[in-house]
Amino acid sequence: MAGGWAKDGAVNEQIEASIGEELARLRLRNRAGGESRTHCVECDEPIPEARREAIPGVTLCRECQDERDRAFRHRPGINRRGSKDSQLK
Repeated sequence: MAGGWAKDGAVNEQIEASIGEELARLRLRNRAGGESRTHCVECDEPIPEARREAIPGVTLCRECQDERDRAFRHRPGINRRGSKDSQLK
């Protein structure tokens, strides 16, 4: 796929680097840590024990978390790699 001056496997390396960066960002975002709440901070419903053990530092019940996740809108980042496509926009 890569052509011109790009070395063999450059596209795969770029994809792997992008995936690695995104996974690291998600790990940091989800790393609340600390002690889990017994009741949801939004609706005050009890948070099940299994959820509190699975997600350290959890503060929302599953329903409130699902609602918050649906409201999240992904915004595109900046292409720091400077591909031709990003320069044409």
